[in-house]
Amino acid sequence: MITMDDIVRDGHPVLRQTAEAVELPPTEEEKQQLADMIEFVKNSQDADIAEKYGLRPGVGLAAPQINISKRMIAVHCEDEDGEEYSYALFNPRIVSHSVKRAYLATGEGCLSVDEAIPGFVPRYQKIRVKATTLEGEDIDIRLKGFPAIVFQHEIDHLNGIMFYDHIQKDQPFAEPENSVAIGRS
Repeated sequence: MITMDDIVRDGHPVLRQTAEAVELPPTEEEKQQLADMIEFVKNSQDADIAEKYGLRPGVGLAAPQINISKRMIAVHCEDEDGEEYSYALFNPRIVSHSVKRAYLATGEGCLSVDEAIPGFVPRYQKIRVKATTLEGEDIDIRLKGFPAIVFQHEIDHLNGIMFYDHIQKDQPFAEPENSVAIGRS
C-alpha cells in the first residue's frame, strides 16, 4: 500500500526527469505498482481510510511522485456533472487538444508540493488521450473540463513539469487568454 511517506516532495530530482515509456506488455511488478497507485488515489478520497493512514486527498498520481520514473498515471475524479473518471494507465499521451483553455478558479495543488502556490494554471479545455489500461486494453479517451485538467497535470509529471511552471510569475492571477474558469478544486 502506498502512503504519504512514499510520495516524493518538490525538489526531488525524479520530479524533473522525463519518465521512461513502459515496455508493453508491462511486467507484473509494473502492473502491481499501477494498481497500488489507483488504490492510493481512491483511498485518499475515502475520509475514513484517509484519516486512518494520514493520506492527503488527491485526484491523481503519477509514477514519478512515488520515485518511479516510468510513464504511468492513476486518475480518479468526477466531472462537473458527477460522472466518474477512474483510470490506471500506461504510457498516456495527449494526441490532440482544443485551442480554448481552461483553468481551476481555485488554482491547482499537488501531493508532491506541501505548500499552496497561488495562481491560475492554464490548461487545454479539451484533450484526447491514448494509453494502455492496467488490463492491457488500448484506449482513446476524450476529456473536457476538470478531468482534462487532472490528466494534463499528471501527464506533465511524466515530462518533468510541475503545475506551478505554468503560472505567470509576474501576474499569477491574470486570466489566461481564450479560457474558461472551472469552479472545482
